[in-house]
Amino acid sequence: MMYQHHFARTSPSGAPDRSPPHVTRREFLARSASLAGATLLAPHVLHAATMPAGRTAVDQVPLGNTGLVLSRLGFGTGSHSGNVQKALGQRVFNDLIRYAFDRGITYIDTAQSYATFEWIGNAIKGLPRDKVFLQSKIPGQPEDVLKAIDRHRQVFDTDYIDSMLIHCMVQHGWTDPWKRIMDGFEEAKARQWIRTKGVSCHSLPALRTAVESDWCEVHLVRVNPQAKHVDGPEETWNKSGDDIAPVVEQLQAMQAKGRGVIGMKLVGDGDFVEAEDREQAARFAMAHAEINAVVIGFKSAAEIDEAIDRLDRALAAN
Repeated sequence: MMYQHHFARTSPSGAPDRSPPHVTRREFLARSASLAGATLLAPHVLHAATMPAGRTAVDQVPLGNTGLVLSRLGFGTGSHSGNVQKALGQRVFNDLIRYAFDRGITYIDTAQSYATFEWIGNAIKGLPRDKVFLQSKIPGQPEDVLKAIDRHRQVFDTDYIDSMLIHCMVQHGWTDPWKRIMDGFEEAKARQWIRTKGVSCHSLPALRTAVESDWCEVHLVRVNPQAKHVDGPEETWNKSGDDIAPVVEQLQAMQAKGRGVIGMKLVGDGDFVEAEDREQAARFAMAHAEINAVVIGFKSAAEIDEAIDRLDRALAAN
């Protein structure tokens, strides 16, 4: 049975889960230190008392003209196809999702092709559904689009998905061959199975086609000033461009059309191991009003704390 306002608590095996939905900071650290390398979180305690005035990383912000809101910072569950998060084990993964939620991150980003896909329902059990923004993605062209979307609802144990995207589009003019899929999304929206729809692009030709199409309401776009793993001219998902300017041009066009815009690859698909690179990317994204929210893949509480602090500083500087 699916619940619109809350989640029944069960374990991955289907048996009742009698563990508390939230853990204390001490319990979280003890449980995850050896598995996820989480560090002492005293800086977070200080952070709560010194939260900067004005905009913050965990503000609830409008997603374009969709009528929906989400936290400015989202929790990505697909680092290296989700294998980074999968390696934590489900218990630590669950704790991390709930730790992020307690810190104000209500937007969770997933996809059917991620290794963590089957874990999402268990991870969000006990969280208030109306406070969680779930974005998921469907790859390719499933024979039965509605069945594919319904599978997400079943796996997540929810009546609806807030945002559903076509995943990893690279083809120029894709809206013609994908019309059947797009029509399926429209039907799912009419049934209130999804609340908004869009596409995640991995090439400039696909991105430009998406912007031109009136069907798209939400865009998931690769953005960072170093142009690491950003959309380029080749119609191949793993070919990166070397210039962020053409992507920014499309961001401006999206904003002009009232589209919801979420930035991804903010830490260069994990390549930005230097703090200076992460700082530069944060400042870039927060300086662009076209970007409503950003999503980052996390594997520890320390990374969550760092991202919130970094985005807070970037917002304060703009």
